[in-house]
Amino acid sequence: MDDKQIIASRIALELEKGNLVNLGIGIPSLVADYITEKKNITFQAENGIIGLGPYLTEDTDTVNASGLKASIVKGGAFIDSLLSFSLIRGGHIDITVLGALEVDSEGSIASWIIPGKKVPGMGGAMDLVMGSKKVIIAMTHSNKGIPKIVEKCSLPLTAYKQANLIVTEMCVLEVLKDGLHLIEVNPEYSVEQVIAATGAKLIINQVKPMKGMTV
Repeated sequence: MDDKQIIASRIALELEKGNLVNLGIGIPSLVADYITEKKNITFQAENGIIGLGPYLTEDTDTVNASGLKASIVKGGAFIDSLLSFSLIRGGHIDITVLGALEVDSEGSIASWIIPGKKVPGMGGAMDLVMGSKKVIIAMTHSNKGIPKIVEKCSLPLTAYKQANLIVTEMCVLEVLKDGLHLIEVNPEYSVEQVIAATGAKLIINQVKPMKGMTV
């Protein structure tokens, strides 16, 4: 598996039967590829779909929040934007999975603007990370060798202290009140390599091999 697949497949293990889940663009969207029907996960798109299905290549009038062609599963529903964001802001989304440019030691997230580049805005990210019961960050550990996990975000924040779990190709970090706990490491890397690639202090107690990965 490549790095993106490693991240997506590990996050899929965090989703529990009956969860209502919002997936962001990029790596988060790949998580759905690793969910079986038996798990009964319902995916929500903030543009008004409950029961988002697999992405499509053929022409369709149905698109997800990123404008990509999408399907809707049997029993799914279309709702208006007002109801969709009422679900999000009302705390009815169990888990949101999104990428990030930076995440810091307090779980603050910077995910929407790259310096020097024009962007249309953060979309529903701010609402999702504030309204969801659990926030999982799916991202590569670094950007061309520059750590994306830092002591303090230097980029404009999407949300303050909202990340609960960070999954990269190297490890899994749990965000607790006292900082970032290293709980799992991909067997292809050592704990020392993870520390060296991280721009924040890690709390290390008992570290296990990353779930879904074999030694």
